[in-house]
Amino acid sequence: MIEVYIDGASAGNPGPSGAGIFIKGNGIVEKIAIPLGNMENHEAEYYALIKALEICIERGYKIVSFRTDSQAVNRAIEKEYAKNKVYAPLLEKALSLSKELDLFFMKWIPSSENKSADELARSAIRKNK
Repeated sequence: MIEVYIDGASAGNPGPSGAGIFIKGNGIVEKIAIPLGNMENHEAEYYALIKALEICIERGYKIVSFRTDSQAVNRAIEKEYAKNKVYAPLLEKALSLSKELDLFFMKWIPSSENKSADELARSAIRKNK
């Protein structure tokens, strides 16, 4: 099984943002920092999830366990419903991508357990031009 830790971060709300993705399992360790341009923090969290799902599909990972410290994104995935309608299209995209995997689940973790993804997200902010 592949474990994927994700985090989105923004310097300002909205502001320069980044996605941090830390992948491990089956002898794999990947650290990915993706600049996202200007957006709100919750939006960056959704984009981190979408980018990570796309990477997993591209790499052929079939059984994937995601970890996030975003309660909003975790709840939205669990309930398949975004409370804020602005995020509904992002949730739909994530749910659609997740169905391409044989097994996908997400678990909320405290920020203290998501430091690798957080550091990657913050480094991605600095990569914005």
